[in-house]
Amino acid sequence: MTEPAFVDLHCHTRASFDSLASPAGVVRSAAARGLTHLAITDHDRIEGALRARDLAPARLTVIIGEEVKTAQGDLICLFLERAIRPGMSAVETVAAAREQGGLVGIPHPFDRFRNSLLREAGLASLAGLVDWVETYNARVLGPSGNERATAFAREHGLPGVAVSDAHSVIEVAVAYSVLSGDPSTPAGLLAALPTARLVRHRASYLVRGVTPLAKVIQRLRGNRRIEPVR
Repeated sequence: MTEPAFVDLHCHTRASFDSLASPAGVVRSAAARGLTHLAITDHDRIEGALRARDLAPARLTVIIGEEVKTAQGDLICLFLERAIRPGMSAVETVAAAREQGGLVGIPHPFDRFRNSLLREAGLASLAGLVDWVETYNARVLGPSGNERATAFAREHGLPGVAVSDAHSVIEVAVAYSVLSGDPSTPAGLLAALPTARLVRHRASYLVRGVTPLAKVIQRLRGNRRIEPVR
């Protein structure tokens, strides 16, 4: 059987205006905690992702990504070769990512405290243009935002993923998805997304430190500190 992939598709470094985490620290922590794939998605730039890719150990695949601020809200664009400029419409941003062979997801879609894409009901028409929805974002305050995201993904037949949205080293892998297949390429990730098993850690995870995912593999059943996201 193919080994599962442990994947976090939304993580920031200090290339983002709101993070102080170094690329070196982020990839070191991701590898130590057992992630096999990590998307670095700094706000409107990819320099941090490129640096992280250069520093990543062999057992960790870094996906070059960007959290792009569109005119309607944020989008996550992955497998980029160059940064996508902010401020375009969501449709134009998706097109720009596709031109590079990239994939696109909707981050924290209903978070009222951030630049979330689906706060306006009319934007639901964009569902047909994207590849996944963050149905569990560890930085969403309160349960309603993630619950609405889960309902939206189900309604529109989109895969859901769990992400840390880490802005500090300690947050890396606080939430992640377990995928079957090899998500190292756009085609591979697209094929693997429907198999996603979403995993999150309780709040004590941040206080007491991170359990290496190498051990988590053996604890996915019956470990009270780890909850599959329904």
